[in-house]
Amino acid sequence: MKTIEKRHHTRISALNLISYSCIDETDTVVAQGMGRTLNVSEDGILLETHVAVDPKYSISLAIGLEDEVVNITGRIIHSVSGKDEKFEAGIEFVETDESTMNILNKYIQAFAEQ
Repeated sequence: MKTIEKRHHTRISALNLISYSCIDETDTVVAQGMGRTLNVSEDGILLETHVAVDPKYSISLAIGLEDEVVNITGRIIHSVSGKDEKFEAGIEFVETDESTMNILNKYIQAFAEQ
């Protein structure tokens, strides 16, 4: 049985540190932490963390891409147990400006060429 690919953009394997904040519906930060990307695309990332992130919150990410830091807001699509007692969360970007997308696309292209 074939799996149907639902993603619009290719995911590129990439390991980068991320600072994140989980935000509730009143824009209050309810949790913060550090994690790393496992892969990235124009639409989102797969985030690995030491604690589970709750999909009921939105998430603010500060991603270090080479010499630049990109701040992106996202929606937690799924959160599951990962390897080595860590957790994985699929994040869909919901607020990106043109400057952020330009940096992100440059980064994705550089990794795709490797």
